[in-house]
Order: sequence, then structure tokens, then C-alpha cells
Amino acid sequence: MEVASTETANLNTAVDDGRAEEGGRRPQHLDRLSFSPVQLPHLADYLPNLQTITNPLENSQFYHPSDEFYLSSSDVILRQTVLDLSGNFHSPSTSPHLSYPRAGPRKLIFFDPSHVRAAIVTCGGLCPGMNTVIRELVVGLWELYGVREIYGVKAGYRGFYSGEPVRLNPKLVHNWHKMGGTVLETSRGGFDLDKIVNGIQDRGFNQVYIIGGDGTMRGAVTIFNEICHRKLNVAVAGIPKTVDNDIGIIDKSFGFQTAVEMAQQPINAAHVEAESAVNGIGLVKLMGRSTGHIALHATLSSRDVDCCLIPENEFYLEGKGGLFEFLDARLKENGHAVLVVAEGAGQDMIPRTDAQKEERDESGNPVFLDVGGWLKSELKKWWARDHPDELFTVKYIDPTYMIRAVPANATDNLYCTLLAHSAIHGVMAGYTGFVCGPINGNYAYIPVKEVALAKNEVNTRDHKWAWVRSVTNQPDFGRS
Repeated sequence: MEVASTETANLNTAVDDGRAEEGGRRPQHLDRLSFSPVQLPHLADYLPNLQTITNPLENSQFYHPSDEFYLSSSDVILRQTVLDLSGNFHSPSTSPHLSYPRAGPRKLIFFDPSHVRAAIVTCGGLCPGMNTVIRELVVGLWELYGVREIYGVKAGYRGFYSGEPVRLNPKLVHNWHKMGGTVLETSRGGFDLDKIVNGIQDRGFNQVYIIGGDGTMRGAVTIFNEICHRKLNVAVAGIPKTVDNDIGIIDKSFGFQTAVEMAQQPINAAHVEAESAVNGIGLVKLMGRSTGHIALHATLSSRDVDCCLIPENEFYLEGKGGLFEFLDARLKENGHAVLVVAEGAGQDMIPRTDAQKEERDESGNPVFLDVGGWLKSELKKWWARDHPDELFTVKYIDPTYMIRAVPANATDNLYCTLLAHSAIHGVMAGYTGFVCGPINGNYAYIPVKEVALAKNEVNTRDHKWAWVRSVTNQPDFGRS
């Protein structure tokens, strides 16, 4: 639906002020500029008789709430902020713009803190910052809202029905942000919907905070739907976690910046190894099953990388414009080369048996083969064939578990804190089935079903990938 907006008025005024530059005419499509607010699920959607109370932050020793402190339904974050005002091209600027509720405290809340039983669970692989999110959920619930019953569910989703939750408090979690991994432990698989929701219901949890990646968020959607079907007074909030940064809609996922920073160490080591050998190649495999964000950003940050291979950009080894031809020229020019490859790159090129093609992990994902080990082998075969009498060295470094198991850096720690507090404010306000995260630098609430379906892939036609190629001078591997 279209809504009146001061943003629209201000934008129109700005265009009117500059319309002389357009020949004195105002682009007609600006009259149709509108915003379409995304409706966030709320407990009141299926529990219409819920009572509200004044937010206890009103009397908090930490805050001095002003009129602007509390947010309302009119406070929104625009998903699209870059617009084409010319009207010459098909653009989202001619369509209703999606807007999401802004994250933050509301004056009226739907939970009495003395009756809250909150559950926190971590699922999937490790990621820097998981312990920080847990810590800040506990501290935020305890200190801001006075919640005293906070529980950690161990071992992922299966922990809701296979073990006893751990009672948490600020003193217990005080130093957790300084540790890598997740103190609550995690696992893949174990998703049994009825057992999970029965466990939530039997233990009296009425707030569930789920920390995990895209597969975990898809699980959160089904949990949320089942809770709605049973008409339970239980709010579900997702906090998106993926070190690969492949979750869509939000600007980035927590832990990603730490991973890029940590990736500099193996790249530096590979550079030293390559530079110290005759015809030396340093090969580094970085995380990135379906997207190459870590490899891309680590390459741009390092500037010592000669070639970056990612899942979104197919490559080939032999022939004109291939990887071997490029590396041959680079070795002749510099005497060494550094190659960074994302774990999901080149998977279709690696020979595998029929059994390997069908193999899946506990989360249902295809099991990837080691592209780094395969590339090392192929590089050695190529050199032995084309340069049999010349020295050649390949040093392969796989820092995968070192990168994801470290504590979050300062930037990610702050980010995790804001995510946790945003989730708490949203749940207390009665929102459910949502994810919190930054959109264009501002924190918003997004329906979890949208996040579960969205992907954040590297656009190999935009300026960022062009920067990579300008730094590395690598071929585009396009077979024209």
C-alpha cells in the first residue's frame, strides 16, 4: 500500500529545486513515488487479547527516555536508497519502495519481564561473535528489562528435546565475548519440528532467540509457523550468523569482518612462501561455499594476491585465457604468485564418484571436495608437463577452522551487541518471526521467511569485482 511520507515530500522538493537543470520540467514518475511497508508478524495477530505494559526502560537507571527515544510503526528503514531519478531506465525508483520497521525499544511491551522464560540456541557451524551475541542477549534481558529466567539450549536444535537447558546470568557469561566458538555448543541437523516445539512448550519458554545461518533461519520459519498454528504465546527472533556473509537483505552478517581480518595471516604466509622459492606459488583456500565474499574482501585488503577464484565466477585451467596461461606469465614476470580460492569455487571441475555426488552433510548440503588440494595437484601436473626441467613449488594453506574459531574483533563485537539488543527490543514489543539486522547502515526488523529465502551473492558485474580484477590483473575466464 502507499503511505504518505515526509521523505517523499523532501525528495520532491529537492528535485523541484533542481528542475531547471532538467529543462524546467519535473519527471512525472516522481509523482508516483511511494513506500510499501513490510508487515512484521506480531503475537497480537493470533492472540488478540494480549495485555500491554509500559516499557521498564522508562524507569531504567541507564536511560533518560525522551519523546524520540521510543519508536513507533511510522519509524521505518528503506531497503532501496539508491534511486535513478531520470526515469530513462527501468528502476526500482519507479516502483513502491519496501520499508522495514526500525529496530529499537517501543513504549508499550507485550511481556511482563517477571514472567519471561527466554531460550537462546546456537546452530550450524562456528562463527566469530557467537559468544558475544549470547552474552549480550543475557545482559540485555537481565539489565535492561529485568528478566531473570534465561536459558541456554545446548547442541543446536536437538537440544530442545535431548538435554536440559543451562541457566544463564550476567556473571556466568561475563567473559564469553573473549572466547571463540560457542559455549552453548552447536550442531548440524537434529531438526525434528514436533519435538522442538513440544520442548519449547513443555519447558514454558515464551521467548526463543535463534542464532544461525540460512539453514537455521529456514528452520526458524517452520518453528514460527508451528507456534502460530498452536497459538502459543511464544515470540521467535532470529539472529543471522554466517561467516560467509551469504545471507541476503542485511548489509552483512556478524563475524565476516573478523574472518576477512584473520584471512590476512595465511595470505601473508603464502606470499612469503611463494616469494622465497623459485617459481613459487602460494595457494590459500578460504571459506565460502556458495559465495566468495571472504575471498574477495581478503584479496582487496591484502593486495599481494595475484588471482582470486570464487563460486560466482567460473574459471578454467587450460587454453587461451585460462588459469595456467595467466600463472605462467605471472611467474615469468615476478618469479612467484599468490592464489586465493573460495571453498565452493570449481566444484563442478573436480572429478568425483557417483557416491560423492550424492553425499550430503547433516544439514542437507552437498559435501564439497577440497578444491585447494585438487588445484595443488593440477598445478603440479601442469608444470611437470610444460616445464619439466624447471624448479616449481606450491605451498597450500587451509586456514578454515582457524578463521572461524577465533573471537570476534572489536567491530564485530559492537555489531553483535547491537544485534542482540535489537532482537530483545523487538521481542518485548511483541514482534515474532523476525530477524534483526542492518539495512543501509540502520537496524531493522525483517520477516524471517524473507531472510531465509534471500541470498547475498557476489555480483561479478559490479564495481567491487572490477576492483579485484584491477588489483590482480587476472583474466575474466570468459570463453567468447
